[in-house]
Amino acid sequence: MKKHKKLLKKILYILGVLYALMIAFIMLCAFQPKLTEDIANFLYSEEKNTDNPSTQLQAKENTLDTFGSNMNEEAVSTERIKSIVSTVPNDDQYVVNDESEITPSENVVDRNGYEPIVENAEEIAEEDGEKLAEIIGYGETGEGLEFDTRFHPYYVMLNNTLKSLYRQIYANAMAVNPTFAPIEVVSVDQLKDVFTAVFGDHPELFWLDTAYECKYLPNGKCVQFSLQFNHTATNLEINKQEFENSANNIIQGTTDLDSDYDKEVYIHDTLISKIEYNLSAPLNQSAYSALVSGQTVCAGYARAYQYLMQKIGIPCYYCMGFAGEKHAWNIVSLDDEYYNVDTTWDDTNPNTYDYFNKSDRDYNSSHMREDLSIYLPACNGQNYRDLEITNIEEPVIDKMQSLQDFGFTIEDIKYSLEDYYEDCYDQVMRNGMGSYNFNTIISSKEIFNQILEAISNKTYFSGYADRALLDLGANKYYIEAYYEELQDGYYVISNVISIQ
Repeated sequence: MKKHKKLLKKILYILGVLYALMIAFIMLCAFQPKLTEDIANFLYSEEKNTDNPSTQLQAKENTLDTFGSNMNEEAVSTERIKSIVSTVPNDDQYVVNDESEITPSENVVDRNGYEPIVENAEEIAEEDGEKLAEIIGYGETGEGLEFDTRFHPYYVMLNNTLKSLYRQIYANAMAVNPTFAPIEVVSVDQLKDVFTAVFGDHPELFWLDTAYECKYLPNGKCVQFSLQFNHTATNLEINKQEFENSANNIIQGTTDLDSDYDKEVYIHDTLISKIEYNLSAPLNQSAYSALVSGQTVCAGYARAYQYLMQKIGIPCYYCMGFAGEKHAWNIVSLDDEYYNVDTTWDDTNPNTYDYFNKSDRDYNSSHMREDLSIYLPACNGQNYRDLEITNIEEPVIDKMQSLQDFGFTIEDIKYSLEDYYEDCYDQVMRNGMGSYNFNTIISSKEIFNQILEAISNKTYFSGYADRALLDLGANKYYIEAYYEELQDGYYVISNVISIQ
């Protein structure tokens, strides 16, 4: 009986101590709310991870071997994980406009043809997926590859896990190895982002198609990735050489040019002079179709322009979006400023600079970026905007001059637009290639107005410039014109010419 009383006293004593500790703990939590939150997070962290499959996958995304071993696989969904990040300041971030506001001009409304990335995904049983990695392996891992961030903006957008997969896809594409197991744990949506990034950054991979296949487990984990190659992969070394030769033939014309801007203009003009827009052209999503075949759609124009600009050291990005239909164009960096360039829409008859080195504000009514391209830098550049425009300027006239002051006689006067064209053609053929100026005397204000209109809307190309370009074997023609009224109602037109 005494033993029972002693035991009871000990139990009561212990309960009293525990009660006192509990009271003390409650008071401590009341004065330290952060402590309560930390304890709750510790106790319920496992439960939270189970409830949020995206958190689970993200936590395991760097550990391929343990993807399914230490978590509830049935709870894992294919919900996209936020793994694409903008790399430019908010002030320089592109602002997405409204598709309903896009109204391209009638003369370019059908000049599109960009095909978005096509994904063919197949779910397979878990037991089948476990065997695949052992059978197919990783192929080329891309370990040790580095990419210049100035020229590969889509690579920069990815987190470290997806960068690793980017390197693997690029390495296997270079090796023309179609099928391999992803080296990183990724979902279906993440895989599409990475493939889009590789395709967008590397126009030199002209044998890589815009479609791919992947197999994934019920929990969303991709276990097999299959690239698709076009027929140029069959004789790849020969086709690579032909591709490089075509590119170098254009690039060679930039060697004597001083500035990046002059080189950009030359690439723009030469490229569109060699390409014919053809919606049914083969391989038309590749730079190969533009540079080798000379027939392509907007994707081919943009990827060829991107490749040529990269080759001469000017950052140029492939931009995907909407312009009445799916469309592709370029973003160019000059002196740390960014500009939109659409070579497809400048390739009209005659060729123009209507979509060359334009700001996002200029493009707001006609172009809208989509997909990963919205993370490319905003185009707000001004220093090289609208420089390539044919100008007619009115000089300050101090006094009326005569024909004799310019060394002309009455026999030199031109009485029609056709006479003006013939005089310009003759002068250009005598002077040849280069930059120079010459004067033409015309008879009246009426003829002057016709010349002004021809230069403003560039119909002078069909009047004489196209013929001069052909006969001289030149690629580029640029004119500025100044006028002065003379005595007796005549006009002198000062033609400033650049022909290359």
